[in-house]
Amino acid sequence: MKREPCASEVAPAAAALFAWGANSYGQLGLGHKEDVLLPQQLNDFCKPTCVRRITGGGGHSAIVTDGGSLFVCGLNKDGQLGLGHTEDVLYFTPCESLLGCPIQQVACGWDFTIILTEDGQVLSCGSNSFGQLGVPHGPRRCVVPQAIELLREKVVCIAAGLRHALAATVSGNVFQWGTGLASSGRRLCPGQTLPLFLTAKEPSRVTGLENSKPICVLAGSDHSALLTDAGEVYVWGSNKHGQLVTQAAFLPMPWKIEAHCFQNEKVTAIWSGWTHLVAQTETGKMFTWGRADYGQLGRKLESPEGWKLEKQDSSLPCSRPQNSVPSSLHCLMGATEVSCGSEHNLAVIGGACYSWGWNEHGMCGDGTEANIWAPKPVQALRSSPGLLVGCGAGHSLALCQLPAHPAPGQDPKVTCLYPDATEDTESQETTDKERNWKGRQSEIATQSQSDRSGNRGL
Repeated sequence: MKREPCASEVAPAAAALFAWGANSYGQLGLGHKEDVLLPQQLNDFCKPTCVRRITGGGGHSAIVTDGGSLFVCGLNKDGQLGLGHTEDVLYFTPCESLLGCPIQQVACGWDFTIILTEDGQVLSCGSNSFGQLGVPHGPRRCVVPQAIELLREKVVCIAAGLRHALAATVSGNVFQWGTGLASSGRRLCPGQTLPLFLTAKEPSRVTGLENSKPICVLAGSDHSALLTDAGEVYVWGSNKHGQLVTQAAFLPMPWKIEAHCFQNEKVTAIWSGWTHLVAQTETGKMFTWGRADYGQLGRKLESPEGWKLEKQDSSLPCSRPQNSVPSSLHCLMGATEVSCGSEHNLAVIGGACYSWGWNEHGMCGDGTEANIWAPKPVQALRSSPGLLVGCGAGHSLALCQLPAHPAPGQDPKVTCLYPDATEDTESQETTDKERNWKGRQSEIATQSQSDRSGNRGL
């Protein structure tokens, strides 16, 4: 498989990492523990290193470089940083125990971390209170990444939720471990025997996927999802907020979302927050669904959610609320990067970094703590095109291209990367996005689906 282009290859100009949002544990890597309402540049980091991935968890952050090195910072009380101790870390620090072991992907859960090496092996560290490390007889926590020995197949994609994790293998199997979905499953499916993969503290194969080949897995706070090579989306777990696009309160087995929900187009990438999802189709259309009360769907609903099924039998029908039906957002057409936090989102469209959703700690980067109900540009980054974005539960990170300094004697010119308006009222804007999207197809054709999809942090 060809290596995806790294940030420095996409844009040879100087790049820098920016961070903002919740920072109670130093997860922004800025050297302090105060929340940040506007993007702040991290000095002397990722220069000249090439950043490949950015992600975050409940209170920690992780960055994978093009060379496969792992840098971490933030909350570490359960050893989720994998540094061999349990002290919080205020600056991005290399995980020295993994030196010489190139990393492909990192998935950060609430208080644990799952790590995928370039040779397809999976390691874990952090809390193991719910079996989320995939080591059934291991300690309650692990401060150094350890291999999940029972996961013997080569893995191509991983995901970490609140208290469970998943892995997709090269052969097309999906494994799940951690008991995070078990309690709601028992409550909402009384009298039913739950499948082993919902209750196992070691990797257990997810059944019901015999006729499909999953290439990407995702984990929310209480649900799981995957994308197949045929562009189909499967979901299971809790449906409290309509995130499973069904009438059931809980789905113990994978269930395919009907193609008409995506206007009969194949899904090419998908991301998950705690209780909402975002999907992109083959023509660049973006769909959102699930919980909506913080603005995380990028659209206001005509009526309140009002979907309470916890005490009902999972087989009882109900009318689908508006948030449980995937709906397209024209303003996100052709996004080249997307990341979901717990209840907020980031996207890159034509080099512009957009944000929307929960903003209590300033994670949307507009200088306020008011929720954002429609995607809008992060104005503080308007002169720095976005290359990569990553979210934690309540914080945001972005790798951006720095503006070029004018030559001596040259008049500096200010270039507006994107319009102030965020509404879909300009047909020319939509046309431009479609043109940008089509132009990106050759660039991203060699990227694996797992590189462009996933829940990049909770």
